[in-house]
Amino acid sequence: MAFIDYYKTLGVNKTATGDDIKKAYRKLARKYHPDLNPNDKEAHKKFQEINEANEVLSDPEKRKKYDTYGEHWQHGEEYEKARQAQQSQQGFGGDGGGYTYSGGGGEDERFSDFFSSLFGDMNRGQGRSGGRAANFRGQDYNAELRLNLMDVYATHQQTLSVNGKNIRITIPAGVEDGQVIKLKGHGAPGINGGPAGDLYITFVITNNTAFKRAGNDLFGDANIDLYTAVLGGETTVDTINGKVKLKVAAGTQNGTKTRLKGKGFPVYKKEGEFGDLYITYNIKIPTSLTEEQKQLFTQLQKS
Repeated sequence: MAFIDYYKTLGVNKTATGDDIKKAYRKLARKYHPDLNPNDKEAHKKFQEINEANEVLSDPEKRKKYDTYGEHWQHGEEYEKARQAQQSQQGFGGDGGGYTYSGGGGEDERFSDFFSSLFGDMNRGQGRSGGRAANFRGQDYNAELRLNLMDVYATHQQTLSVNGKNIRITIPAGVEDGQVIKLKGHGAPGINGGPAGDLYITFVITNNTAFKRAGNDLFGDANIDLYTAVLGGETTVDTINGKVKLKVAAGTQNGTKTRLKGKGFPVYKKEGEFGDLYITYNIKIPTSLTEEQKQLFTQLQKS
């Protein structure tokens, strides 16, 4: 039978501390646990291997014997007899926090022949009665929620279906495209009594308005005629929630911007606070002038 390098199995070196071994084991046990890989025979086999490695390296006495005899375990028969006699009186089971699989049992749950030769023929199933099963946090879920910009202009509630379970959530006004929120405890259930994972929701927001959004501010355009731009006056512009009248100063140039304070988008989780709306004036040049109007412009040009 072949020698098994338990340090290599857990990915640690021979000087690893007990905490190092525990951390490495828990990481690998979570990755390969049969409950998370129900149809993966290779993962099941890997899970058994790391359980066996942990059973040895997390127990100071077993680790000492393993380090002493290692590849020459055949020469440790006398030690083994004494060890087995001691086990018959005290029982078997280290304090490694073994993560046991509550599956169907049978021959595939036994330790390797190498382990049996070095420590005696112990069935892993015994760990279910005397071992200490580690608990693990459930996996996190990720989901996308697609909304229009106007959907997040006001705080509202919405019901999501995640893995067949309906979850009612409150969507605060001001959520941005690509923003991620966490719903604690709405992920996969924990293992062996561990806490549930979390649900992370990524918002995908489509701008279905005529405005450009930048954070809490909105940007839009407004057309004004040449005469209003030259002489001044009033114009009506659109905002995201209605129309407002603005005064236009005489001599307004094309591309002039004006700010409408508090007419932008709601500030996330700050009730009653809004960004600003910036309007850019586009001066509309008349294209169908009468002869009389052309003459008037000619006179203005000469004057």
